[in-house]
Amino acid sequence: METKSPTSASLPREAVLIVNVHSRRGEALYQEARRLLEQAGVRLIAAHAVKEPDRLQETVRRAVAEGAPMVIVGGGDGSLSGTVDELVGKDCVFGVLPLGTANSFARTLGIPLDLEGAVKAIASGRRRRIDLGMIDQDYFVNAASLGLSPMIGQTVPHKLKRYLGRIGYLLWAVKCSVGFRAFRLVLDDGTGEKRLWSTEVRILNGPYHGGVELSDHADVDTGEIVVQAVVGRSHARLAWDWYAKFFKLRDRDAHTQEFRGNSFRIETVPPQRISIDGEVLARTPAIARIAAGAVDVAVPAELQSAFS
Repeated sequence: METKSPTSASLPREAVLIVNVHSRRGEALYQEARRLLEQAGVRLIAAHAVKEPDRLQETVRRAVAEGAPMVIVGGGDGSLSGTVDELVGKDCVFGVLPLGTANSFARTLGIPLDLEGAVKAIASGRRRRIDLGMIDQDYFVNAASLGLSPMIGQTVPHKLKRYLGRIGYLLWAVKCSVGFRAFRLVLDDGTGEKRLWSTEVRILNGPYHGGVELSDHADVDTGEIVVQAVVGRSHARLAWDWYAKFFKLRDRDAHTQEFRGNSFRIETVPPQRISIDGEVLARTPAIARIAAGAVDVAVPAELQSAFS
């Protein structure tokens, strides 16, 4: 792996812009992003409006290989997660334009969710070196999950997600919960096994998942992965957990257990699909682990002191 630049280093003034125009707001904002970036003094070596999400990773890979000092990706958490692999170990800064539904990664980094604010962070911010999570060999920026969440992510109608945002997810979650069953979870951190019933497991590299703050202990520079399990077999308990965390109630952690470490082997009975930043890409059993200091990202300058 190549040596990374110091956290305090300035951001590059040249970049390649790659926007997933299939994302919730991508098509409408692509041209505006180009204009704002160039107006802010970022010289765009190239700009790509990608209509087929499957081509995003290939487009980022090509930009990095051609020596782009910064690659700016516009899209949702799935777009960011699907492309970040190409920047691991490279001397290339990851710029984030949050154009998705939940934008959990941007929330974690303190990046404004409006386009003007996100562009300002890229044009006049600082670089921050962060961890990535991993499920087997797949890197992710924010969170993976198993249980009810992958079922929601795999089946939620695009129009419901597009027009209702996080509320659309919640409505679809109620529908999906009918007939869903709890599973046996086995966690092994190398020192011993933990066994429990669970309805949902979140594997967190940052505090947010689905745009909701789920953990007080997960962050992108701790050098640890956080596994948070909603314990028990009750659907009502799972619904209450999301409700309590969404509204930040005092007892929002009453029905979850958290485990922190560098690596966990995760098994379930029966096997469960795993959603990685909103995309169902894996299945238990799997290894969840942390990749410490994996990439540099552009963050707002005013938050730099908090990251030092």
